Amino acid sequence: MNPASDLGSIDWTLRTGGRLDAGERRRLIADLVGVHARNAAGRLGMLVHLNSGRRAQVSPERLMPPDSALTRAAEAAAVQRLPATLLNHSYRTYTFGMALGELEDLDVDAELLFAAAMLHDTGLTVTSGADDFTLASARLASEVAEGVGLSTRASQTLQTAITMHHSPRVTLAAGAVPYLLSAGAGVDVVGLRSWELPRLTVAAAVREHPRDAFKTYFARAWMAEAARVPQGRAQLLRRYGGFTAAIRLAPFNE
Repeated sequence: MNPASDLGSIDWTLRTGGRLDAGERRRLIADLVGVHARNAAGRLGMLVHLNSGRRAQVSPERLMPPDSALTRAAEAAAVQRLPATLLNHSYRTYTFGMALGELEDLDVDAELLFAAAMLHDTGLTVTSGADDFTLASARLASEVAEGVGLSTRASQTLQTAITMHHSPRVTLAAGAVPYLLSAGAGVDVVGLRSWELPRLTVAAAVREHPRDAFKTYFARAWMAEAARVPQGRAQLLRRYGGFTAAIRLAPFNE
């Protein structure tokens, strides 16, 4: 990646601490416009019962996380560090991301996606420092990857998925793992692309991993992150993306 195209990657986040320059801010605001338009159209489709998810099918067996040294280590690290509300969000993020991948017939490394989902928000529990929270998450992911002997390339993919996931628009060009991690988190946090998923898939994920007042918890955590890194993406999403309102209006009860 070159500096013009690696916005959100682990290399970019290490270099900048997650702080945006003026050009990067303009680029992400433009991305937000497209995301808002897509979300509005999709949510309208849900209201009039035209959402594509009503006609979709995803086998529950395909959404089961793989059992490996990496997934066990990532899950253990997440359980140790995350409150139940964020831990359940991490599980749902994986389920929703995998389900979207199944519907798009994507070839994705499920181990990396699960590990990324488990660890992507661990940095939100960090309340000090001036860097984007995903940098702390990625550093933990790097430690987990090193502990199980993951290749350098796979570790870079894992870390970039984590640091990139809350950019407004992550495309498949970034790779299947970053793309589906961002998509899965987007479903759970603001309902983005939720209309593409079968109701049974969504209901099962929430039943197995309850939300437990997730909207309230996450809105407060995001506000704290935005205040801590005022030049970062969290603040951009709050200021230009109506993120607090989007969390509240997500198609979940709590």
